Amino acid sequence: MQQSRDNRSLGELFSELAQETSTLVRQEVNLAKTEMSHKASRAGKHVGVLAAGGAVAYAGLLAILAGVIVLLDNVMPLWVSALLVGVVLAIVGYLLVRRALDALKREDFAPRETIETLKEDQQWAKEQTR
Repeated sequence: MQQSRDNRSLGELFSELAQETSTLVRQEVNLAKTEMSHKASRAGKHVGVLAAGGAVAYAGLLAILAGVIVLLDNVMPLWVSALLVGVVLAIVGYLLVRRALDALKREDFAPRETIETLKEDQQWAKEQTR
């Protein structure tokens, strides 16, 4: 097998190199697509948690505000009870939103695997042209 490689013309060798490089580039593009799709899916989950946190905080704000404000109206002025309940629910909502934002900030969206294989491919191409 080695002897047949040595007998090939320079044009045949470059043709094979071009074909292999083309195949390699297509595979790298497919890998990058797959990797980015996976990362986008994970980010979408975090965004979903973020939206759910906001919706829960809002729904909780509406339901609890009404009930607790009416209950506290017996103990303190109506405006003080409304303010107190509003502040507590705003803090809970903030904590949910903050948690989701922190999770999104920790995500690495760069296609690390693709970057590494591109470096390997570059090294391979250099070796093939020597």
